[in-house]
This record gives sequence, structure tokens and C-alpha cells, in this order.
Amino acid sequence: MIPKLKVTFVLLISIFAFLVFILIASMIKGQWIAQFDHTLISFIQGLESPGLTSIMKCFTFIGSTLMVVIVAFAAMLFLYFVLHHRLELIFFLVVMIGTAIANTLLKHYFVRQRPDLHRLIEVTGYSFPSGHSMAAFALYASLAFLLWRHISTRVGRTIVIMLCIIMILSIGTSRIYLGVHYPSDIVGGYFASGFCFALAVWLFQWYKEYRVYHKQK
Repeated sequence: MIPKLKVTFVLLISIFAFLVFILIASMIKGQWIAQFDHTLISFIQGLESPGLTSIMKCFTFIGSTLMVVIVAFAAMLFLYFVLHHRLELIFFLVVMIGTAIANTLLKHYFVRQRPDLHRLIEVTGYSFPSGHSMAAFALYASLAFLLWRHISTRVGRTIVIMLCIIMILSIGTSRIYLGVHYPSDIVGGYFASGFCFALAVWLFQWYKEYRVYHKQK
């Protein structure tokens, strides 16, 4: 794909993610979303077992602020000291910090209360959009994007993409299973974070092309 088309396509993805998030946010108090949430919660929590509960608690811990900070810090050290990529480091920081700020602002704007149906853990704070799902998407999508650029084989790239998708979906699902989020919180979080991520990728690619253009002049 021609570089300029790639940049335009990424911008369109960010706009699409933003519009879908707005659509979900506008319906969180509606009957359709309530039915969607109830159906999915019933299905996921219907799978409850001691072993699965332990696994879901593990994924929730992996998606916690502490673990996200640890993984993000390790990634930043790798980018700076091993790959010596300062621009990629800036991109990563922008995505992670931007997503965290966006989540805080959105939670305090929508002030949606958490579900109180069948909680397996207790947490505080507002529900929409899910902080775990936004952080997981930002972290693992960014890692997949950056690592993809340094993996030459198709098998290696496929493994990275699949692992990141599994982590994103598992962390989000764990929040529904444990009874602390509605499914619409998770989906909304994915699209809100997807917007932040795609916008950052667009800016990143645009800046790289801008630098190449001026070096060629």
C-alpha cells in the first residue's frame, strides 16, 4: 500500500473507532444495550467454576494498573536501550498516557455505576468505559505495532498478533466474568482506546513521512 494511503487509512480507522464509541456511549442507558449486557453477562457468568475464577482473577491482575505500569516500563527500557528508538518510545508514551487520561475523563463524564448482580471481587470507581480494557488495548496493540516492525517472518508476526489479541480479549472478559463491568463497558473501552491508538499511529506515520520528505528536499 502506498505510504500516503496507509496514513489516510489509519486516520479513517481512528474516526470509525470514535464514531462507534459515541454510538455505544449514547445507548448505555437504552433498552437494547441493557438486553445485550444482560445476555452476555448471563452467558459468561454461567461458565463459573473455581478453576476458571482463578484464571480470570489472574487476567484481571495482569490488566491492573500495577502490572500495566511494569510491562509498559519494561517495554520503554527495551525501546530505548536495546532498539535505540526514541521516536517509538515517544509514540508508546503518548498512547499509554493519552489513554489513561481519556479513561479518567470519560469515567467522570458518564459516571455509570458498576453492575451489582454477581460480583466475585470488589472494586471502586465508575464503570464506563472499562479502564482495564482501555489499558489492555493500548498496551498490547502498541506492543504489536512496534514489534511487528522488527519481526521479519510471517509466523513470528502472526504469533505476536495472536498473543496480543488473546491478552486484550481475556482481560476484558475477566472483568465481565468477575461481575465488575458490563459488556458494553468493555466494548466501549476497546473502541475508545482504539481511537487513541489509531490517532497516535496516524500522527506517528505522518511525522515519519514528514521527516523523510524534508530530508529528500
